[in-house]
Amino acid sequence: MADSHAVTEPAAAPAHDEHATTLGLDHRKLGIWAFLGSECLFFGSFISTYLLYHRRTNGGPGVELFDIPYTSVSSFVLLMSSLTMVLAHSAIVRGDQRKLRIWLLATAFLGLTFVGGQAFEFTTFVKEGLALTTSPFSTSFFVLTGFHGAHVTVGILFLLSLVSLSKLGRLGPESDGALRVELIGLYWHFVDVVWIVIFTVVYLIPSS
Repeated sequence: MADSHAVTEPAAAPAHDEHATTLGLDHRKLGIWAFLGSECLFFGSFISTYLLYHRRTNGGPGVELFDIPYTSVSSFVLLMSSLTMVLAHSAIVRGDQRKLRIWLLATAFLGLTFVGGQAFEFTTFVKEGLALTTSPFSTSFFVLTGFHGAHVTVGILFLLSLVSLSKLGRLGPESDGALRVELIGLYWHFVDVVWIVIFTVVYLIPSS
């Protein structure tokens, strides 16, 4: 005879995503959005500072040194990297690791080309007498654009780390590989959008 006093086992708890927040969004994705929000504050303050001081050249060189066609080409290269980043994410969603690595490397190469172009531009400006401490204009310009260039460089390192993980077989579905690529992609697209704002405010508006 069955024991009438046997304790009934509780029903199994419903499965849930251990990474989900109460908002229904993965906490890693929520974290990257919060980080990008804080970055908006940083860039907003630097852009505001540039707008305050862009006419204070102390008699030194100013916006007349800007080579708009050159910077436009460099900007186009960076914007095209957003396309290759989208293709990289599409590749990992399909499970195509080879295409993933190709597009990640293409994105990193385009970013490196942009950073190299920016370094060449800075070198040219210094030769023309526009250095970091020449004037309030030069300081705000170099800090703003240099801060953005540093972000692009960090993004390149992120991309190369994804390539390494892919080669080691550690960027698959079991390791949330698609999400990792998506998060780095969000950062990269943010950097590109910020450059559109900087390019418009710094290079285009003063020349109009």
